[in-house]
Amino acid sequence: MVDAGENVSVTLKREFSEEALSSLDVGSEERRKIETTVNDLFASGIKVYEGYVDDPRNTDNAWMETVAMNFHDDSGDAFDRFDLKAGDDASKVSWVDVGHELKLYASHSDFVCKAAELHGAYY
Repeated sequence: MVDAGENVSVTLKREFSEEALSSLDVGSEERRKIETTVNDLFASGIKVYEGYVDDPRNTDNAWMETVAMNFHDDSGDAFDRFDLKAGDDASKVSWVDVGHELKLYASHSDFVCKAAELHGAYY
């Protein structure tokens, strides 16, 4: 979630680092290495969606909005640099092949579909 006054691009990097790289559980030198690598790889991305999302937590008086970004790795080498390890409030984390049969939370399948369309990929 975006912290008050925080820019969405900062949130993306922070959440990825905390939840997929367990950056909160490493020393300051290792955390700096993670930040540098994440900053490099997240320097360019394409916004695939921004706005309201269909979410079971929505009510008449409060609702979820999101920004979905696509950070594409054509070669597969860039994201191989990351040793994924669940951290913060994540229980499991892994790279997965994504297809239309994969059950995703709330509107997430819509975001994956939009990213696939950007790259001319089947979803």
